[in-house]
Amino acid sequence: MAGTPKSISMVKQILHLHGLGYGIKTISRELGVSKNTVKRYLRQAESKGLAPEAVSTHSNESLEHIVLEDNMQGRDNLTQLRQLFPDISSKLEETGFTLHYLWCKYKETHPGGYQYSQFCHHYQKYREGRSAVMHFEHEAGDKMFVDYAGKKLHYVEYGTGEITECEFFVSVLGQSQYTYGEASPSQQKEDFIASVQNALHYYGGVPKVLVPDNLKSAVSKSSKYDPGLNEDFLDMASHYGCGVLPARSRRPRDKSLVENHIRTLYTRVHAELSEMTFFSLEELNGAILRCLEKHNSTPFQGKDHSRRQVFEQTEREALNPLPAERFEIRKTRQVTVMKNCHVQLSDDRHYYSVPYRHIGEKVKLSYTSKEVSVYLKGERVAFHLRDRKPYKYTTVKEHLPSHHRFVSEWNPEKFINWAAGISPEVKTYIEGVLSQKNYPETLYRACVGILSFAKKVGRERLVTACRMGIRMETYNYGFISKVLANNTDKLWAQGEQAAREQKLPGHENLRGSDYYKDMRND
Repeated sequence: MAGTPKSISMVKQILHLHGLGYGIKTISRELGVSKNTVKRYLRQAESKGLAPEAVSTHSNESLEHIVLEDNMQGRDNLTQLRQLFPDISSKLEETGFTLHYLWCKYKETHPGGYQYSQFCHHYQKYREGRSAVMHFEHEAGDKMFVDYAGKKLHYVEYGTGEITECEFFVSVLGQSQYTYGEASPSQQKEDFIASVQNALHYYGGVPKVLVPDNLKSAVSKSSKYDPGLNEDFLDMASHYGCGVLPARSRRPRDKSLVENHIRTLYTRVHAELSEMTFFSLEELNGAILRCLEKHNSTPFQGKDHSRRQVFEQTEREALNPLPAERFEIRKTRQVTVMKNCHVQLSDDRHYYSVPYRHIGEKVKLSYTSKEVSVYLKGERVAFHLRDRKPYKYTTVKEHLPSHHRFVSEWNPEKFINWAAGISPEVKTYIEGVLSQKNYPETLYRACVGILSFAKKVGRERLVTACRMGIRMETYNYGFISKVLANNTDKLWAQGEQAAREQKLPGHENLRGSDYYKDMRND
């Protein structure tokens, strides 16, 4: 029956076997008693200073007095003490209450109770029972834990003396505990993903799973059972061929490995760098890397091997290979296909073609720093290399209907060369039209309209109208059209001709150009 005191012979056997070096599990199996019973009698013997190897020198009566009677009395005392533990735990959360203070209060009401060391021992057992956790054995190449340290680093802006604070990113491989860290401008998504990639390239391989904290850059919605992952972070993980297993919200033990390493790095990085001044983020990260090399090469406490040795021997080969290229964050925009079969990437004010059958439909523009894709209902309908030139078109001729394909050849160079073939004045005017920040196709159509006047009204009249526009700094099709329709260009041409033919009468106050030329020479 559970709780029934064992015979003194059984107690002797327990102590004797323990003195011979047998473990608790073996003693429990061989004597047919529970492991908790074995632990209890060993604990009682230890508390009374009874050495297991000297058990044969004690009589049955002395053992009974020392162990059995004390065990029964101790059980009653322990039962009373355990009833106090919930209230003690509550008090410890309040300001000013310590375990020693609460023990003193306990002794006032229980003079025969436990001394401070045993009081602390039983309270610790109570706490462990309430917060038992599973011990994880990490497989090689299985998990990489990532987090940010609470304390920031900083560098000084060269020239201004302004102090710029930086986040301290840390990652740890599960089995070898091989550590990487760097200073990062922020915890924003772009910086976080860049830091994770830097860690993967530092290790030279990819683990099966990334374990981030619940920061917004990785987890858009915290949940114990179904966290919402940030789409860009998930894309990055997919690019590298690994999974994402976020730490549970309010469960720091899920990432205790990296948390413990952060505390260690406070000593091995923060303390080392505290007396040094850095003038750039690159300089700061160079110093951090040197500290990490030393940290990874330092043997584990009480062991003869380091993190680097474990990583090189077992974990490096277990990592999956890196992809050929680094991941780039993919941004998205919802846009509508315009009537000219193009969509605009507003970041660059550049236009990309889409098959004409999708005119008027809403599509998703997905792009990186190198390429642009257009998706409709999950299917990619267009792909282009990214061009950052504003107000320009990137066009695939097959995207346009046959009667509109000639438009794809429109570009500023085409119209400037066309205008230059008429006259320098017309070229200058067309360059002024194209410099306007209007819709590119509108500008191109205006150029076509202006240049077509060379055939409609003649080259000379168009040149005069463009000269008027340049003089008045007015660059648009409407101005040229009105000037030519109203014959204003003819009046302007007559006025220019009259001005050239008119001679000023001589006068002693008119010095002439030679006068000012002489002054410059003097």
